[in-house]
Amino acid sequence: MPKEKYDPPDPRRCYSIMPADEAASGKKSYWAELEISGRVRSLSSSLWTLSHLTALHINDNNLSRIPPDIAKLPHLAYLNLSSNKLRSLPAELGNMVSLRELLLNNNLLRVLPYELGRLFQLQTLGLKGNPLSPDILNLYQEPDGTRKLLNYMLDNLAVHPEQLPQRPWITLKERDQTRPTAVFTVMCYNVLCDKYATRQLYAYCPSWALNWEYRKKGIMEEITSCDADIISLQEVETEQYYTMFLDTLKQRGYDGYFCPKSRAKLVSEQERKHVDGCAVFFKTDKFTLVQKHTVEFNQVALANSEGSEVMLNRVMTKDNIGVAVLLEVNKDLFSEGGKPPQERQLILVANAHMHWDPEYSDVKLVQTMMFLSELKSIAEKASGDPSSIPIVLCADLNSLPDSGVVEYLSNGGVAETHKDFKELRYNDCLTNFSCSAKNGPSNGSVTHSFQLKSAYDGSQMPYTNYTYDFKGVIDYIFFSRTHMSVLGLLGPLDSQWLSDNSVTGCPHPHVPSDHFSLLAQLELHAPPPHPLNPLNGLHLPVHR
Repeated sequence: MPKEKYDPPDPRRCYSIMPADEAASGKKSYWAELEISGRVRSLSSSLWTLSHLTALHINDNNLSRIPPDIAKLPHLAYLNLSSNKLRSLPAELGNMVSLRELLLNNNLLRVLPYELGRLFQLQTLGLKGNPLSPDILNLYQEPDGTRKLLNYMLDNLAVHPEQLPQRPWITLKERDQTRPTAVFTVMCYNVLCDKYATRQLYAYCPSWALNWEYRKKGIMEEITSCDADIISLQEVETEQYYTMFLDTLKQRGYDGYFCPKSRAKLVSEQERKHVDGCAVFFKTDKFTLVQKHTVEFNQVALANSEGSEVMLNRVMTKDNIGVAVLLEVNKDLFSEGGKPPQERQLILVANAHMHWDPEYSDVKLVQTMMFLSELKSIAEKASGDPSSIPIVLCADLNSLPDSGVVEYLSNGGVAETHKDFKELRYNDCLTNFSCSAKNGPSNGSVTHSFQLKSAYDGSQMPYTNYTYDFKGVIDYIFFSRTHMSVLGLLGPLDSQWLSDNSVTGCPHPHVPSDHFSLLAQLELHAPPPHPLNPLNGLHLPVHR
């Protein structure tokens, strides 16, 4: 049932007419409720232009049908059709998902369209006084009968068998033919773990389409059809990682690394199976594993709290994690534009899932800073010079493109006074994560040394998370712009298809997660050979 409170219209309705002098002075009226009475037999088509209406009272009339155009009133929360002569209802009524109260009492209804099951926010359904079939009435008369009846209808609503339209491939540039480069694809995908796929959160999705046994087929199909060289997944349940993801992908030439959220250490063995985490897979014919790392944000927060209460109370209490794998790029992945690099080419692939709650923008920002600080340490230990190792960062940041998190990643830093810190006192501990603060004064900013760019810009993907009450970009692929460029991207699902098929939100029978996957083709430039005492373009021999 919906979480927010719904107040039905006051049954003691009182209407007033604007005085002539106010109307003459140009005053505008605004009314969100409309009552039509007087034994009306048919409704004017002009009624369907009043799309601002939230309540419509057309009870106690002689209406024998309601046209499908009623769905043009998308904001209706209250619709009273009681005491008419209705024998049927239009299927389009199921598209009016804002409805909280639908009164159909005392009509001539024998059947109901199964599309009514899509009214997932409906709290009151009036059906008394209709010659409905016993199976509908018996279900309706049970305790919590409205919800049970709607769930039954949604679960039995026929789903059109047509497949999703193919998402377009967007080519951005051609491969550089003048020098050796390695081209590979990277996928980022939040698969929505079974534990979170509940009817409470996704009431618009049939229960059978929320079921993991159904969804996992679509998820694996999405992953295998993209056939990415590197795959970063979030919300992977521990047991599913070993029994499904790793097992299936190993057969396709991948190896992987996974770590569950920190709470896995605190729960029973049975519960541990269902703790979700982050996984990275890579094709072993293209990459060789050098190191693997887990970053537990609550541990990093504890070690760097510097006595900060907000760090301990807000950041340390969240059990989000990140993982990273240091990979060596196999030399034969480089093109024929020149000799393959003589030195081994490393690449750091990182994957994280930040805290979800919109009220904790400060926590998301601090978690991101901690992650990049840890990645810098990994790169420094691997090569001495962290800037020599390119990075690919995939993440469900739970942050929009205009957030402090994305500003920090894209611009190389963010002001200590940024609004996303919510004026909380993080200053003392933030210096531990700032590049500039370690090397000198902070200038009031927290910075990082990775020069990152998002593979997708603002226009290519209007949303990566698509639910009823939230549609936006919160998933990202970032890469080192000094070492790499993006050649192409997988574009968005056709918005017209979502509209034509009345997709309220995802998951959906054709879309197995509430997130859409990201897929980017990246080009990695081979490092230039280290010159030995270059002078005027000549390499002189070194005298030992």
